[in-house]
Amino acid sequence: MALFGNAHTVDPVKAQSEYGRLLGHGEQVHAAYTLIRDTMLFTDRRLIMVDKQGITGKKVEYHSVPYRSITHFAVETAGHFDLDAELKIWISGNPTPLQKTFTKGVDIYEVQAILTQFVAR
Repeated sequence: MALFGNAHTVDPVKAQSEYGRLLGHGEQVHAAYTLIRDTMLFTDRRLIMVDKQGITGKKVEYHSVPYRSITHFAVETAGHFDLDAELKIWISGNPTPLQKTFTKGVDIYEVQAILTQFVAR
């Protein structure tokens, strides 16, 4: 599930409003990132990956990952020739990680710190 292209942060309040129907009672969005058409939401309960599919993007898959099911994760920083950073997340029971690619528009260390905050609880 790797993506390429521009990535940027999204205001958590805006994400809370836009994706409110996905959230449980009292669940709060703490950080959000948009990668081309897809979005990653870090809430106080889980990681939500919004995957817009097809040419029009009208078909959408919402992948919900409770933090307790994340066994480990890795970040790969951008280099001189490879300008993209990558986040890999391993889910309990699945040997293949979920992968997301970020351009230099997003601080991968910030993404890693947010994930650490919730997974290490």
